Formats: sequence, structure tokens, C-alpha cells
Amino acid sequence: MPQGVIAMPTMINPEIFREYDIRGIASRDLIPEVAGRLGLAIGTYLQAAGEGRAIVGMDNRASSPDIKENVIAGILETGCNVVDIGLVVTPAFYYSIILYDIGGGAMITASHNPPEFNGMKVACGHSTIYGDEIQTLRRLAESGDFKRGHGNLSSDDPRDSYINMIIEKVKLGPRRLKVVVDCGNGTASLFAPKLIEGLGCDVIPLYCDSDPTFPNHFPDPVRPANLTDLIQAVREKEADLGVSFDGDGDRIGVVDEKGNIIWGDRLMILFWREILPKYPGTTAIVEVKCSQALVEEVERLGGKPMFYRTGHSLIKAKMKEIGAVFTGEMSGHMFFADEYFGFDDALYAAARLLRILSNTDKSLSDLLSDVPYYPSTPETRVKCPDNVKFRVVESVRDHFKARYPVVDVDGARVLFPDGWGLVRASNTGPELVMRCEAKNEAALERIKGEMAGEVERHPGVGDIEW
Repeated sequence: MPQGVIAMPTMINPEIFREYDIRGIASRDLIPEVAGRLGLAIGTYLQAAGEGRAIVGMDNRASSPDIKENVIAGILETGCNVVDIGLVVTPAFYYSIILYDIGGGAMITASHNPPEFNGMKVACGHSTIYGDEIQTLRRLAESGDFKRGHGNLSSDDPRDSYINMIIEKVKLGPRRLKVVVDCGNGTASLFAPKLIEGLGCDVIPLYCDSDPTFPNHFPDPVRPANLTDLIQAVREKEADLGVSFDGDGDRIGVVDEKGNIIWGDRLMILFWREILPKYPGTTAIVEVKCSQALVEEVERLGGKPMFYRTGHSLIKAKMKEIGAVFTGEMSGHMFFADEYFGFDDALYAAARLLRILSNTDKSLSDLLSDVPYYPSTPETRVKCPDNVKFRVVESVRDHFKARYPVVDVDGARVLFPDGWGLVRASNTGPELVMRCEAKNEAALERIKGEMAGEVERHPGVGDIEW
């Protein structure tokens, strides 16, 4: 274990402090001295919040063990005790906070990013910090004003408790399902096949060997290219569905029995159909990138749609504030608080989906056959400097507000008579995020043209490739 972290003079790249987490190139931005200093900041931050213990876990990236070791060393040097839970998916880290009754810690992970990246999600209380609190942590790390002490290190393994907890909570119906499970060689490889078999399904594993080089595809189910092999396997094996997980197990991708991708907003429709009848009139948080079909279904079921910002930490905080029972994101984060703990957990979301499907004779495609399909673009990322992107969004918002209703809780979702167009500033990089949807293809082309024309007139904006 490294010693004397507190004495190390260290320059920290301020750009690693993102909206929801800390993330950078491991060999450049998270060298041992930086990781140790971040540990010092985390230990000091947690103690200032009244917590004298921290949980530390890691994903399966090659750089994670060294980063974890130095983060732990820093936390211990502040006098904060540490429980090392080893190699886990991020939801198992969240669950460990509840299991061991410890109010914070750090999960070493870069989620779905390429192998050279790493970072951490920092928890305080029962949720991850974000926004201003991440910047507070940055200032603390830069200042060197750390607590001093000698914390105690112990270790524990929550993996079986986590898997068994989900199996106890989610009981499947009489239909036995055949499921292709694609973990993209990420950390979920160590959890998902065992869980889904434990639920009573026949599992066909695909890339379920833990390998931090990600030799087959990045574990990122948002990108259609990463689902190509899953689609092929579902069709060839005549499976009931395929499920895919990101690198740290908090985002899910789903493919139906025909090989069609079920994006997050359509997946939420299935979950809301199960949940909303039990909570009539409840508020349903809808992320701004989601389809109008989700909004319409929530209204049909008697719920109250409320548009809100993108970002797992932001959504968890909003759910807690208003007492929401469920929501999700296009990216595959799913948050259940009706029968679960409210944090994003792709393995639990898979279990809930399997429960729905195991209690019906209908196929997954049949269950969604009555949901209208509106032509749409994928989530499109457009290069735009950090010092420009927010001004672009404000200008687009003001331009369209003169003619159309605009939802501006996160960027600008322009409500055209026959569809909508969104532009928002990315919280994680120098980019704009755009998406459009319409009642028909002709309207989609027109809306794409109007949105692109207004965005591209600003200097510094890259090409828009829908």
C-alpha cells in the first residue's frame, strides 16, 4: 500500500471532474499521485459530511487495481476507515452502501469508455455526488487541506449477497425463457449470467469472459454497432430476447426475438405498464431525449409526465426529491424505487423485464406492437467547444421560442406541430447532443433541417451527421 500520499505535490487535470463523475485517461490523468490525492479529498469530504467509513470497489479495467490501491491509501491517510469490496459492478457498489450501512465511498470505473480511460463515481449518503459537489471535491483536492489520521482497512465480498438479493426480490412466472446475454467482456461478465440462470432462465452467454481489452466490442449498448453480434445470436438461437450490459453494469440494452433493438424509452413503456396501475396519478419523470410515444403512454396510463434533465445522478436526486417510483434514460439507465432502492441497476432491470415476459405467452415484439413508432434520428453528437456550446443552446432556444413551445429544463426541446427537435450541451465533453422525432418521414426531414440550420450557423460547431 502506498505511503505518504499527503506529502505528494500533484498537478491535477481539472477536466477530469465531469458533471456526474471523475474520468480521464488512466496513464495520464490518474497516475498514482493523482489517485492518492483524490483519495485524500474523498476521505476529507466524507468526514466533513459526518461519515467516517468508505466503501471502495472497482470494475475490471486493467488500470483499476492500481488506481483503487492509491485511492484507498489516500482515504486511509485522512483517518477514514475503508471497506474494500473488490471487483464489482457499480450497482453492487451502491447496494453495498445499504448492505454494510456505510454512507459513502468510491467506485473505480470508466463505465462504457475505451480501455485507456478510467475514473470514479463518488457516493456520499445513498447517492452519487454531481455538479457543484464534484467541483467542491476538485477544489479540495487542489487545495491540499486534508484531514490527517490513520484509518483501518478491511475487505468484504458483496457479490453473492447482491445476486441473491435480486433473485429473492424478483420471482419469474411459469414461462421458461431463453436469453442471450452479452456482457461485452465487461465487469457484468462476473454477474449477469449467474443472476439470469439463478432466476430460472436458459442462458446463452456472449462475450461473458472478463477481459479489460474488450476484444469484441466496447461494452456500450447505446451504439447499434455493439449490438450486431447480439442480434445475430438471438436470431440464430431462436432466443426470446437478448440483453446487453455496459462496462460497469448500470446500463442495459435489449433486443427482441426478431433482433430489433428496444431503446430505453420503449423499454420504459413496458415497465410503466406494470408500475403505473399500482401508483395511479403518479409523476413520471421523462428524460428530454425520450420519444413522444413514451409521453403519450404515460398519459394513457394515468400518469403525469414531467420532462427532466439527462444524467443518472441528476435523475436519482430528482426521484428522491419528488418521491418518484420509477424512471429511466434513453441510454439504458433504469431506476426502480417501487420494489427496489432507486439506484440505476441494469441487472435488476433485466430481471424485471424477464418477470414481465415470463408471465405472458406474448413475445417481446408483440408486447410493444401497439406502441406507435415515430421516425427519429439517433442521439447525435456534434463537436462544439465547451466555451461555446451553452451559448449555442441558448441562441437556439431563444430563436424557436418565438414560434413554438420549448421545453428548456435541459437544453431546448422544440415542440413542432408534428414532432420535436432537441439540442442540449453535453455534460461530459465538448459536444452538443441532438435528436429529432416526427409523425412521419417528411416531417422528420423538415425538423432536422430547421434544427441543423439554426445550430450550424454558429462558429465552432462541427458537422451534423444524423
